[in-house]
Amino acid sequence: MSGHVTHIWRHPIKGHGHEALEHVPLRVGQTLPWDRIWAVAHEASGADGSEWVPCVNFSRGAKAPALMAISARLDTESGLVTLIHPDLAPLTFDPDKDDAAFLDWVRPLMPAGRAASARVVRAAQRGMTDTAFPSISLNSIATLAEVSKAAGQDLSPLRWRGNIWFDGLPAWAEFDWIGKRLRIGTAEVEIRERITRCLATSANPATGVRDADTLGALQSHWDHKDFGVYATVVADGDVAIGDRLVVL
Repeated sequence: MSGHVTHIWRHPIKGHGHEALEHVPLRVGQTLPWDRIWAVAHEASGADGSEWVPCVNFSRGAKAPALMAISARLDTESGLVTLIHPDLAPLTFDPDKDDAAFLDWVRPLMPAGRAASARVVRAAQRGMTDTAFPSISLNSIATLAEVSKAAGQDLSPLRWRGNIWFDGLPAWAEFDWIGKRLRIGTAEVEIRERITRCLATSANPATGVRDADTLGALQSHWDHKDFGVYATVVADGDVAIGDRLVVL
């Protein structure tokens, strides 16, 4: 059973923008390189980046849907990140040194009544994914097509903030892979668990406005709110757009 890679995305700042990639190296026990390497702690959070903490400690699209419309570009040589949002002028800044500029820029996107973004923290050991283990998320184009039908509209892959997307396999096949290994390009991963989704997926990534009942569609048609799977890297390798994904 095999498919092929259609998209690769990283999210340099957790909850604040996506960036498309053509290829990426995967390394054992690590997240996607530069994925969620920074996160935005809110004023009620004690997170400092020194250890993994749950997503409730950070500003994110589930609470601030306008954040979902941010796209990002990371210069890995300089460490500079450029953020783009349809309602704001672009911002280029160093998350390690200039979070004041970022906090000024993002303030209009944050809803009233929510804990305000307070500081940018850098993950000391690995990307600040939503799992307590270093994970890479895999998502199916075929499954997305089924959920789009259930929701009554085309849903962008960007709603789901995934890392690696694939096609050429039956919808929902990925849920049968828990505990199995996959070869993607020259890397190997082990599927750990399904991804339970949050309200962030209801926001349109082009506008940052909630316009789809994604969670309702999942619950009413499949009796769960899961989409995609988390994996861990178990053998080093490289992955590129078009590479085969093979269930071992």
